[in-house]
Amino acid sequence: MHALVRRPSPRLADGLVTHIERSPVDVDLAREQWEAYVAAMRSAGWTTHEVDPADECPDSVFVEDTMVVFADLAVISRPGALERRPEIDAAEEAVRARGYRIAHIEAPGTLDGGDVLKHGDTVWVGEGGRTNAEGIAQLRALLGPLGAEVVAVPLTKVLHLKSAVTALPDGTVIGHEPLVDDPSVWGARFLPVPEEPGSHVVVLDDRTLLMAASAPLSRAMFEERGYTVVPVDISEFEKLEGCVTCLSVRLRTAQG
Repeated sequence: MHALVRRPSPRLADGLVTHIERSPVDVDLAREQWEAYVAAMRSAGWTTHEVDPADECPDSVFVEDTMVVFADLAVISRPGALERRPEIDAAEEAVRARGYRIAHIEAPGTLDGGDVLKHGDTVWVGEGGRTNAEGIAQLRALLGPLGAEVVAVPLTKVLHLKSAVTALPDGTVIGHEPLVDDPSVWGARFLPVPEEPGSHVVVLDDRTLLMAASAPLSRAMFEERGYTVVPVDISEFEKLEGCVTCLSVRLRTAQG
């Protein structure tokens, strides 16, 4: 199992904020938290690969937004925020070096990787501030031949779809209901969690979840369901609407 990661920019504190109030970011602490995040992935058996830093791009640590990976194809995104488009080239080089085929979202389409939730052959895409209908249509055309069903999901309450929901290994979709536009998209497979940071998990393996330390009640819920939880402190990234999924691109087949 492999993952792409990217070191925080020295300008991290200048990152974009859209749905929450700006608060001061401790860049030195953020670097320590990033190192601990990467160490947690490695301890769980993942091999991490660093994308070249983009020090001039405050949000570049949120490397997940640069692409969508499905099977052997990496679809390079076209971020909805102009400020983030310089982050793309080095990320493309890194995933190409891992042997993936490459495709691109083209103008006038926009798409952020953080708007894309995958489980099995289903790919949900949040249509809202950063990802538009044209970007979703292009993604559908690219992934359809690989067997993916791409489903557009309304998004108005949070920055990215994966700011609202992620999926457990068994396909249960978790989310903090006040921030989910339409839980009925997932029907009976939707599981409300009591804390906003509890909505975000990185699936390390079939029984192990990485999640923010700031959601102890949600952690207890997952442990009751039989999962082992690896908590990490990402407080400085949470101040910029970041979460555990944003900080890596997991390279595996059709889930993530």
